[in-house]
Amino acid sequence: MRVQETYSEFPVRAVIVMGVSGSGKSTVGARLAQQLGNAPFIDADSLHPPANIALMKSGTALTDSNRWPWLRLVREEIEKKSKSVLASLGGNGMEESAHASAQQTIDRGSGGSNRRGGGEARDERRLLYVVCACSALKRSYRELLSRGDPGLGWTHDTMFVFVDVSKRELSRRLALRAGHFMDPALLDSQLETLEAPSVTREAAVVVHGDGAAVDEVVADAWQRIQGYVSKNSL
Repeated sequence: MRVQETYSEFPVRAVIVMGVSGSGKSTVGARLAQQLGNAPFIDADSLHPPANIALMKSGTALTDSNRWPWLRLVREEIEKKSKSVLASLGGNGMEESAHASAQQTIDRGSGGSNRRGGGEARDERRLLYVVCACSALKRSYRELLSRGDPGLGWTHDTMFVFVDVSKRELSRRLALRAGHFMDPALLDSQLETLEAPSVTREAAVVVHGDGAAVDEVVADAWQRIQGYVSKNSL
């Protein structure tokens, strides 16, 4: 899943806000969706099957065999939301129209500075997004979430926003949190499983959640998403 300096073929970008339990990914993701044009928001926790929830309530860490079916559901839901965004535009050939719309923001006063060697104009930003909060702890999980499902078709590309928070702060937050199904004792297991994304090898950016208000983290994430899009000409 190496980041490539190429133009995206897809009209929608899925932004997956990731991190361990207590990192604030659901709160950040929901606020970020508002910032990205009131984009559809998915909380992957809501897609866990009852068996997974029962395990986490009992303090039993999930295994790959528990997570793979859930991650496929998350991937399917992202694609459904992506198609819904396109369908909301209406008309025939909606994907083509959406992609054309997403390419319109070009700096025409740059005197050619936004043109690459082949002479094509570079896209400055995306207009269509879907946002998902999902732990996505391992690189293999992120690769699955980034791959298309042949049975569903494919309308989007994917990037990740990793909310990085210290263990001390995570422990503090989990001790105060009420009403969530995950046993706080599972934090160590999640941190052991976590493979932090590489910003040079994956389509990912990192924001830091320690000592920052939610609005500050969201603003940082938004800026990094915009910078990533411009940097990678997607």
